[in-house]
Amino acid sequence: MAFKQLEIIEPILKAITEEGYTTPTPIQEQAIPLVLQRKDLLGCAQTGTGKTAAFAIPVLQILHEQKPMAPGIKVLILTPTRELAIQINESFAAYGRHTGIRHTVIFGGVSQLQQTNALKRGVDVLIATPGRLLDLMNQGFISLRSLQLFVLDEADRMLDMGFIHDVKRVITKLPPKRQTLFFSATMPPEIQKLANALLTDPAKVEVTPPSTTVEKIQQSLYYVSKQEKPGLLLHLLKDPAISTALVFTRTKHGANKVVKIFDRAGVSSAAIHGNKSQTARQKALSDFKNGKLRVLVATDIAARGIDIDELAHVFNFDLPDVPETYVHRIGRTGRAGNAGTAISFCSGEERTELKDIQKLIGFSIPLVEEHPFTANADVTTVQAPVQRPPQHSFKRGRNFRTNKSRTGNHNGRKYSSQRSGSR
Repeated sequence: MAFKQLEIIEPILKAITEEGYTTPTPIQEQAIPLVLQRKDLLGCAQTGTGKTAAFAIPVLQILHEQKPMAPGIKVLILTPTRELAIQINESFAAYGRHTGIRHTVIFGGVSQLQQTNALKRGVDVLIATPGRLLDLMNQGFISLRSLQLFVLDEADRMLDMGFIHDVKRVITKLPPKRQTLFFSATMPPEIQKLANALLTDPAKVEVTPPSTTVEKIQQSLYYVSKQEKPGLLLHLLKDPAISTALVFTRTKHGANKVVKIFDRAGVSSAAIHGNKSQTARQKALSDFKNGKLRVLVATDIAARGIDIDELAHVFNFDLPDVPETYVHRIGRTGRAGNAGTAISFCSGEERTELKDIQKLIGFSIPLVEEHPFTANADVTTVQAPVQRPPQHSFKRGRNFRTNKSRTGNHNGRKYSSQRSGSR
């Protein structure tokens, strides 16, 4: 199916074509017609599925068809991180460049002056993080009386980051009569309860079951002691095929420590985490996208909004405490139809985390048994083979099953895995 078959109006279709897009992703194909029919929508989709365009395109069309419009904010998009808010705003700029729809983004960590000036000039679409939104509402800069459409993006991450109470405060300020679009990669009980309260007879779009791993990503696992993780990471980065890499650490201190190791080794890198200023985070992300940095080291909260189509390698320097986070991390690669590689390190202290991750994704991550840092790994009890259910399938617009025994290597290290599932 082509975008033009979705009955998208010419100004937006022209902008999509200029961006180089011709075929919608499964979530776009399913969601856009439903939103244009003014239905409430519950979207369950992982990162990298084209979710932003799935709501940005129909929202722009709904507003464009109302011209001329009365003053006031018509659409509120609430998202958990500054990076993601900025990227959503950039998407509205790209898809709406021929519509004249006014949009702006607000977030904390920077002066509010530029944001309040934009609000005073008037906007139709407001993209916001919860804290700054509530702050400017309390100061009287924002009124939601004219709101027609509310989008809650990354709802599960709102919960993970402790923003759920702020979200509930925002919801009390919304007009009762509105269209609501609700997106989440996972649906834990509290998020399902929130969705039930927000949505009225919603249509549901689910492009993959919650928390399933994107199958096209080549995953591998290295057992290594905590002390030797830096040496293993530098060893793997000797591979010239790894042109850029996103490295995940569990803590802000850990991210800074890894960057110092890279600095001593002559590897260009930068860290992004909650203690970095918004300016520093945006510069690091921009330098990484532009190829000035080979490695970006990030904590989970700071990395939520990273959207780089060409990113081929993700490293889990530390395994995450929450198994669903593993899915979000590796979903940063293999985007927009590209191949991706996810490499995870596991020390003896991370046995429980590995077991939980493998239980969630339904199979054992292929193990690289031979590498220069195996001697002190201390992970002899880590292995927790989990067999994928033989009839498991993934919903990607069309489903089919295949059984393959895969063998391969990374950096000259052999691994093998027996997998069955849907591609």
